[in-house]
This record gives sequence, structure tokens and C-alpha cells, in this order.
Amino acid sequence: MAEAGVFRPGERMELIRGKIITTSPQNSPHFTAICLAEDGLRAIFSTGYVVRTQGPLDLSPTSQPQPDIAVVRGRVRDYTSAHPTTALLVVEVAESSLSFDRGEKARLYASADIPEYWVVNLQDNRLEVYRDPAPTIGQPYGCGYWSCTHYFATDAVVPLAVPQRAIKVADLVP
Repeated sequence: MAEAGVFRPGERMELIRGKIITTSPQNSPHFTAICLAEDGLRAIFSTGYVVRTQGPLDLSPTSQPQPDIAVVRGRVRDYTSAHPTTALLVVEVAESSLSFDRGEKARLYASADIPEYWVVNLQDNRLEVYRDPAPTIGQPYGCGYWSCTHYFATDAVVPLAVPQRAIKVADLVP
């Protein structure tokens, strides 16, 4: 499609529930937050985990999102021939996409049974931590997260996959 001129060269897009979604260009605070989160997560997830930045997750035949960060089990070479089909933790940095990330993306990750989903909320300078994916009545696609906790710059958060390690929210938000 890119060769046919349907998409501009370098345009970022994701496949979400059978729809091709183009993503907004990254402004400086957005990219800075991605780099901060990547650095912080690499420091607490060591051997046996891969911190992937803006790489695809192959969640279903109709959904291949490219989260800002995904933490998966294994080593980098484990994904030489196929993208991961799940993650332990997914992080999205959100400013203009905040509503989409809280809604559509949260439901997508919950339906894929990803246990923990973080939104670095640049509008309110906080971290939103979603946990406990479960079927929900009345939700589109029937899934969501039961728990959402807001963390602020003075707080620290402990990822479910490494309960002995914490990361300061101030280290995630520019």
C-alpha cells in the first residue's frame, strides 16, 4: 500500500481489530517519555526479559498494535522469526491519543490477557496503571481492566512481573 501511495513514506500505523490506524507524529515530550520509560524498565527487567520499543505484538490475525513499550519474556533472538503474541507489561505514552489509549487500546490489551497496562499520561503528568484484565458486561469487545490506579511524580510503582523492583513515576514523566 505504501508503494501505491496510499500511505506516506515513514507514516506510522497499527492494525487494530482489522482497521489500519495511523498514529500522530511524536512531539518532543512524547518521545522523551518513551526514552525515559525504556531506560527505567530496562533497569528493573534484566535477564529473561526483553524491553521492546515500538515493536509489533501479534495479538490476533486482526490486531498487531505497536505499543510504545512492551516487556516480554525471553531474549531478543527468541523473536527472530515471529513477533511476540503477548506481553507481561505494555506501556503507551499518551497526550493527543489519551482517550484512544484508555479505551480501545486498553480493551485490546485486556482481551489479549496482558496482565498489566500502563499509560504515561502527559496531559496530567501521571502514570495510570491498569491491572486485572477480565470480561466485562457492556464493554465493547467484552473485556477491560478491573483495576486502574493513578500514580504521581512522588510515587513509585512496582510491576507485577518483578515485585521486588520499583520504578519512580518521576523517572517516567518528562
